[in-house]
Amino acid sequence: MATSNEIIRVEHVCKTFDGGIKALDDCSLTIGQGEVVSIIGPSGSGKSTMLRCLNLLEVPTSGKVIVDGVDITADKVDLDKHRRKMGMVFQHFNLFPNMTVKRNITLAPVRLKLKSRAEAEADAMRLLDRIGLADKADAYPSMLSGGQKQRIAIVRALAMQPEVMLFDEPTSALDPEMVGEVLDVMKELALAGMTMVVVTHEMGFAREVGDRVIFMDSGKIVEVNTPSELFDHPQHERTRLFLSKIL
Repeated sequence: MATSNEIIRVEHVCKTFDGGIKALDDCSLTIGQGEVVSIIGPSGSGKSTMLRCLNLLEVPTSGKVIVDGVDITADKVDLDKHRRKMGMVFQHFNLFPNMTVKRNITLAPVRLKLKSRAEAEADAMRLLDRIGLADKADAYPSMLSGGQKQRIAIVRALAMQPEVMLFDEPTSALDPEMVGEVLDVMKELALAGMTMVVVTHEMGFAREVGDRVIFMDSGKIVEVNTPSELFDHPQHERTRLFLSKIL
């Protein structure tokens, strides 16, 4: 399914792990500028592997990943340059425990010489204020709730001023009462026009916020459609079976 203002194109990507486990099987998709795409499916369906292939945290066994017109799977590509275009938010925060919140956010922009320390700190405070956590700038991760840590992790990714945000089940490690505060930040980003690819078990988010939903199973992209069509009128029997068990 083609999109306008294409920013990412995945062409016939396969990923086989040691032991012959086929995590991705001939997957193709496009992501348009400003689009929010949710990836859903059962555990082990290849959702996270697909997401990690978009910035080559997992290198495809075959196929291409094209970002802004550049095949980043090709030899001699400046991969770090293209990875900086894609912020990544993981399940388990990955904050540095020995650094304050502000230092966690400013470390990469300063180390990569993208901003001066003063600029990075000013941006960090602006972003923290945006998510209501400016008062936590000098706190350490151990002093934060899970929801606060994940919101900080989102801000840390945003501090690199990415073109695309990738979310790998960002609420799955959170207590239920903390899920909403993280989803609210993600919804705000979507409304602001951020391009987002979200692997999620939160069907309400996928239905409400996404422009398209991708359903995966056994390493294959089974169905792609708008949220209303995919949830209310799934075309594939496997999609119908999955949704019947979770909705």
